[in-house]
Amino acid sequence: MGEREFYDNPHRRYNILTGEWVLVSPHRTKRPWQGKQEGHPVLDRPSYDANCYLCPGNRRASGELNPQYGQVFSFVNDYSALLDDTPISTHQNGLLKAQGEKGICKVVCFSPDHSLTLPLMEVQDIEKIIEVWQQEYRTLGKKEDIHHVQIFENKGDIMGCSNPHPHGQIWAQSSIPQEVVKKTKYQKNYWIENHKSLLGDYLKQELEIGERIIWENEHFVALVPYWAVWPYETMIIPRKHRRDILEMNNVEKKGFAEMVKNVTVRYDNLFQTSFPYSSGIHQRPTDGGEYPEWHFHMSFYPPLLRSATVKKFMVGYEMFANPQRDITAEYAADILRNLSDTHYRLK
Repeated sequence: MGEREFYDNPHRRYNILTGEWVLVSPHRTKRPWQGKQEGHPVLDRPSYDANCYLCPGNRRASGELNPQYGQVFSFVNDYSALLDDTPISTHQNGLLKAQGEKGICKVVCFSPDHSLTLPLMEVQDIEKIIEVWQQEYRTLGKKEDIHHVQIFENKGDIMGCSNPHPHGQIWAQSSIPQEVVKKTKYQKNYWIENHKSLLGDYLKQELEIGERIIWENEHFVALVPYWAVWPYETMIIPRKHRRDILEMNNVEKKGFAEMVKNVTVRYDNLFQTSFPYSSGIHQRPTDGGEYPEWHFHMSFYPPLLRSATVKKFMVGYEMFANPQRDITAEYAADILRNLSDTHYRLK
């Protein structure tokens, strides 16, 4: 089959960053849907909620009092998944093996305004969030027992977000997570063989083809990766080879903020809803290695498939075999690319 024929027939696509495959079944979009439909998220929220644990001046569930913060506010998670005083020890009994895991989990409140989300924020305010990400990545990454810093956001209650106040999280830990280990391996192999960035060369090819590009500015490109698993999955890639977010200059930082806003606005405009997703930044580990092969990138994994109420579930074949998607990356990119970059609520 030629490449175009693949778009209409079942086929597999290879993820160059992880060595994994995704099954694409474009003909399945014609099937009727009588399954679960999620409820519409509440869109109108007050700028301040007296019952919110994250609003300025409020008391959190732990009893701690939030300051009257006016911009971005970060603090150690009151219910951290990782603890900084965990002893690093190992235990093995035959085939049963365990190891202590040390770390720090932080919450980053994006804004004091309870009603906002990233697509409704100004670019300069998103820049301030990026600056806090940089500060936390630098500070946490310098700690002796911290070898990886993961920055991420779960947006929407269907993504497990326990509080609607605009916020993300940072988990810093002593081991390097599996997903990062895989991406390090494949980027390093390519670097050794070609003396070039794997994502840099991939980006050049995508820009030449053009059909999976959503939006671009001088410093960053947003696209639907060829191997996307989630229906409207996107990736933001810096044009220049940057190993981590600390290597951005101020102009690039603004370009990154513009890109985050543009992508999230298009998401909201897709089904005219506060679009749920999990997003995260992958960058080089902080264990002291140089990692010349690493090219940082930000990925968005949204679960909505056909409308604001129909969610993509990872079940059955996807749990026992490998990921599968119904709409092609090219179809998703075309839809997102042709959406307005002005938020539907502001028109």
